[in-house]
Amino acid sequence: MSARPNTCTEIGYVAEEQDKAAMQEEELQAEELQQDGDVELNGDVEPSLEEQLEAAKQAVADAQEQALRAAAEAQNSRRRAEKDAENARKFALEKFAGDMLPVVDNLDRALASADITDEALKPILEGVELTRKTLVDALARHNVEQLNPVGEPFNPEYHEAMAMVPNPDAEPNSVMDVMQKGYTLNGRLLRAAMVVIAKAP
Repeated sequence: MSARPNTCTEIGYVAEEQDKAAMQEEELQAEELQQDGDVELNGDVEPSLEEQLEAAKQAVADAQEQALRAAAEAQNSRRRAEKDAENARKFALEKFAGDMLPVVDNLDRALASADITDEALKPILEGVELTRKTLVDALARHNVEQLNPVGEPFNPEYHEAMAMVPNPDAEPNSVMDVMQKGYTLNGRLLRAAMVVIAKAP
């Protein structure tokens, strides 16, 4: 009768040991699963985060480049608009000034063809000369400059050659006579001077 309690105790002890062993086994399996999961996370997620980081960096770089291009385009547009406005202001009188040049030419012709020895014509010639001077001065105030290049080297940008004449007293390829004066507006050619060019005999 005394051996039965010992057997029960032993059975309980064995069962308890078996439960502990089973729990330890489960803990080991859980740790292995966790380690496997860590490996899987380290293997899969980290490269994905790196790729996302690289993609974000590239997106930022692209956005910065687009912003710089937009700023450059805006600056270029502003400069073009300022230049166009400046040119419009500087050359607004181009057509009007061009229409005034024949008036100056006619006044020059009237003075050149008049008989300056005739005393009766002197008051008229003085009036014509005064009118011409007033008109030329008014044009000059608006930056319309006269080109009268007698004695200057021929410049095809501002002179139009009408003839070449042998002249031993003049430098070859220089302007020896002006048939019609030229004009510029703010440095831009308004009308070329019609000239006669000297050449070597």
